[in-house]
Amino acid sequence: MRKVILLSILTLVLAGCRLGPDYRRPAVETPQFWRYEAEEAQDVANTSWWKQFDDPVLNELILTALRENRDLKIAAARVNEYQGRLMIARSDLFPHASASGEGSVNRVQEKLSSFTANPYHKYQAAFGSSWELDIWGRYRKATEAARADLLATEEGRRGVILSLCSSVAAGYVNLRDLDNQLLIAKGTAESNGKTLDLFRIRAAGGVISNLELSQVKSQYFLALARIPAIEKLIGQQENALCLLMGKNPGVIARGKTIDELKLPSVPRGLPSDLLERRPDIRQAEQNLVAANARIGEARALYFPSISLTGAFGWASTHLSDLFTGASKVWNWGGTITAPIFMGGAIRGQNKVAEAMQQETLLAYQKTVQNAFREVNDALTNQKNSREQLSAQKRQVDALRDYARLARLRFDNGYTSYIEVLDAERNLFEAELSCSQTQGTLFTDIVNLYKTMGGGWVNEADKLTVTREAKGDQANDAD
Repeated sequence: MRKVILLSILTLVLAGCRLGPDYRRPAVETPQFWRYEAEEAQDVANTSWWKQFDDPVLNELILTALRENRDLKIAAARVNEYQGRLMIARSDLFPHASASGEGSVNRVQEKLSSFTANPYHKYQAAFGSSWELDIWGRYRKATEAARADLLATEEGRRGVILSLCSSVAAGYVNLRDLDNQLLIAKGTAESNGKTLDLFRIRAAGGVISNLELSQVKSQYFLALARIPAIEKLIGQQENALCLLMGKNPGVIARGKTIDELKLPSVPRGLPSDLLERRPDIRQAEQNLVAANARIGEARALYFPSISLTGAFGWASTHLSDLFTGASKVWNWGGTITAPIFMGGAIRGQNKVAEAMQQETLLAYQKTVQNAFREVNDALTNQKNSREQLSAQKRQVDALRDYARLARLRFDNGYTSYIEVLDAERNLFEAELSCSQTQGTLFTDIVNLYKTMGGGWVNEADKLTVTREAKGDQANDAD
């Protein structure tokens, strides 16, 4: 009895011992400023920014994607998986209890059964418990790692939401850009077709040469060839959007034209804010927390493990006497197990844990640096796209004047139709390029919101159908 008391005292003394390093966020050198900061930047990163497009169709597409996207559902299921893993890991911190019952009929050799009936019955019912004391903090570290893994998967799910909303918005803008390009191509082809019909009549009457007729044909078929190419891209973009919304390939509803869409404001932010706003950075940090905790879990393997066991129950050869006072049985005790020689297995596990911690640390640092690069790129891209679009719009206006004046000169006999064809061809290409740049500018703004992260992910999260169920499961895990 004295030994048991001493063992208990020793256990209490050592109960506060924990091996392994405590987690501290690594120091990260953040840029002092962004390469480009828009004067009109607004604090809108925590709002449903896609509503700034002022297109109800786009809002509905994003809502559908948040509810039906398969990748998001997979991410939610993965969160549920790691909630279960946390419950499993944490269970080792508490005593385990079980109950058992047994009934059997046994027969022995005749010469051994002089004092018992043969065959004889045996009945047993018992409650047992066991508890491995977490003296060195092994299970606490394992629980800490499992909790960090859960938080990492949650940030992974948030990252899917961020990417999903951005992809739907960018895909829709690209679709409306292609629609606009198709409209330009069809309009140009129709205009060139009318000109071709007129020139065929003139060529038949000998008014113009076959050379001029061939040039008009070339211009017409150039515009005509663009139509199926653009239609192919439209079909591919519609299929991609359907996949994002968890649907089979089909037609996507249209709202406002790309010229009618409103350009969202540039979000305001600081480089240091990304550490808290970007799901991928938060996920990388939780992976680092888990790897750091597993070092302590591995180090605890060097030290003895102490387990307490106990049982209470009844045993009898007659079922009617099973729960009488005479049939009671009980036992309790303790076990100490210490590693002596493991062939380097424990050392290997520690080496693995330390190496994985270094890997995740470097991965975290790389994720942070990549986030800074993406934000700087997104800011620069939208700035350059604005400037490019402004120049291209002026170019389109100038080419329209050029095409109008060239046709006027041709109608009055001052020039050949070659000049008209040249002006219209340049105008056609410039209009297509201008439309593409306009779509690129919208996409750059979308990417900027994506790279900034922010509380808008929470706003999008509220629109998912799995939110309520996930919250209930999280409460169960606690």
